[in-house]
Amino acid sequence: MKKLIFLALVIIGVLPLKAQANKANLLQDLEKSQISNQNVTATATLKSSSRLFGAKDDLTSVILIIPSGSAVTVLGSDSTYLHVAFEENEGYIFKRHAVIDKTPVTTLQTNQIQQFVEAEHPVQVQQVSRFSYLESKYGSTMAARLNSGKIWKGMNAEMVKDSWGTAEKINRVISGNIIKEEWIFKNTWLYFENNSLVEWGHIGK
Repeated sequence: MKKLIFLALVIIGVLPLKAQANKANLLQDLEKSQISNQNVTATATLKSSSRLFGAKDDLTSVILIIPSGSAVTVLGSDSTYLHVAFEENEGYIFKRHAVIDKTPVTTLQTNQIQQFVEAEHPVQVQQVSRFSYLESKYGSTMAARLNSGKIWKGMNAEMVKDSWGTAEKINRVISGNIIKEEWIFKNTWLYFENNSLVEWGHIGK
């Protein structure tokens, strides 16, 4: 009987230690892979507005015009073109129109560590992450406005997404170098010109 009680106590003591060891090993593995992993995402900033082509061999396949100063994610390149992603679009721009940012952003390891933290502390992460993300991106004052769901004239499309989320529908018209967009939300429409919020209004039934 004493042997059974002793055995039960040993099992109860060992299981939590094993779980802790597994968590520690997971973090160590992530740190090691962060050193060796070369999976980084390069970004580029446009020196001038550039047409985004659906196919680099077809200059009539214009998807949209990316405004000067916009940041794009670089997926690949050759001697003439950059293969990029901008907002929800993917295509090609002339290499001469953009400057590759010097510091690439590591993505894979950050996502893995974030998943580990969320699994350990799901409630705290959900409460803190949105404001922390906005604060690191825009600063405290702007983050507070976006976090409370405010919009204002002059916002760019990315700021509106960070405040209101993705629109239910986007109507886009390209005229020369002017991009006009109408974003439709449940009860409101927003109007952009060249990635800048110009006006909005209520959708009447």
